[in-house]
Amino acid sequence: MKQSNRATVLASRPRGIPVPGNFAVVDRPLVQPSPGQVLIQNLFISLDAGFRHWMDEGSSDHILPEMPIGEPVMGLTLGRVVASQHPGFAEGDLLMARLAWEEYSLTDATDFFVKVPDQYDCPLSYHMGILGDTGMSAYFGMTDIAKPRPGDTVLVSAAGGAVGSIAGQVAKIAGARTVGIVSGAAKCQQIIEQFGYDAAIDRTGDVARQLAQTCPDGVNVYFDNVSGPLLEQVLNNIAVGARIVLCGAVATYSATELLPGPSNLFNLVTNQARMEGFMTHLQHDRYPEARSQLLAWVADGRLRNMEYLLDGIENVGLAFCHLFEGRNLGKTVVRLAG
Repeated sequence: MKQSNRATVLASRPRGIPVPGNFAVVDRPLVQPSPGQVLIQNLFISLDAGFRHWMDEGSSDHILPEMPIGEPVMGLTLGRVVASQHPGFAEGDLLMARLAWEEYSLTDATDFFVKVPDQYDCPLSYHMGILGDTGMSAYFGMTDIAKPRPGDTVLVSAAGGAVGSIAGQVAKIAGARTVGIVSGAAKCQQIIEQFGYDAAIDRTGDVARQLAQTCPDGVNVYFDNVSGPLLEQVLNNIAVGARIVLCGAVATYSATELLPGPSNLFNLVTNQARMEGFMTHLQHDRYPEARSQLLAWVADGRLRNMEYLLDGIENVGLAFCHLFEGRNLGKTVVRLAG
């Protein structure tokens, strides 16, 4: 057993969009578990834009505490138990957990933990993406709230990201027409070619004009990963009976001042529409159901999984920054061990 543990810590609080200098890699002693604790070797780290919120001072809430300076950054990991003095976990258990950006994590397992069965015939990294919280978010948001139908126009923001790329494909499987919102002409073409979107909207252009052109009969489903001013523009284009799924708020994570909320919420009333948010990790008892269906769609070729994969603890902070630069297509993952 090695004696050291490398970790990526929060070196400084980001001001707006995070930069590599906000993070640092440190070497710490590897501590063995005491009674009630478990030691996990993290194999993969999931990079999720939502964790940017808890990097700010005063960001503690009912979900997570503010991240302290000089400590490992919180995140989702996939790892194996290498030593346990906890009655609920045995050596060799594969776990998806909310831990930290570090090679090994010592924990009392009181936070978010999901045992991952080894029987799934897929790369382990899938449990950070299509079979992890991002895939689950797309699945639950679409199947439970959006309920897309043939003839519907389904609009997805951040359509080339981890959640958006899967959400659009799930809607397509349901028979809907799909439109994705991304930044840049190149990415517009990518989501059409890689994820089967029927049309794409470039956020760097005239969004109102493009919405009118691509969704002439209105938006039946909006899967929102961005929030902010974009949500207001979409609400001006919803159809009667529209369903708006609130999944993420990328526009607000790095905002240096409070963004204005939509001023047109009355459109929900006049269009008899519904807007609903959800928290994926509160449905972990349904993960087996979602995994089975997502893998079945992958197996029959109707669902494509894409990863933006980097290697090594030294690249975790860089990979996180790439999320906000729009470099990734699909799920961003860092591999720490084979």
